[in-house]
Amino acid sequence: MTAVLAGLVTLGLVLLAVLRDLDTAGQTSSVAGAVVGMAALLVSVITLFRSSGGGGGRRVRAGRGGVAAGRNITGSALGDRSKVTGFRTRPSAGPAREGTDDVHAGRDGVAAGGDITDSALGEDSQR
Repeated sequence: MTAVLAGLVTLGLVLLAVLRDLDTAGQTSSVAGAVVGMAALLVSVITLFRSSGGGGGRRVRAGRGGVAAGRNITGSALGDRSKVTGFRTRPSAGPAREGTDDVHAGRDGVAAGGDITDSALGEDSQR
């Protein structure tokens, strides 16, 4: 659809340059370019706000003292005095899982939208 519209506009500008004069075609193309640029800016701003807003995407929530992540939790130490020591485990070669399910960790809970690997969870825990 966009290619057809661009082709028609180009054809119109060429016909304007041939049938009228080059100065009129130049002024017309300047105005058309400004209008298309403003439309593109408007579409990009709308897209930016839709993707960052709460419209239909995954919601990630954590209760008091809880930890929630929309994707994977890897190599983390969560909890008082917990720590990750030693070498890091290599990430899996499989594709990352994408989902739209909400992620909710209750009070003092841990939840992830993906995998929890190579992590120390809870008070005084170690990995």
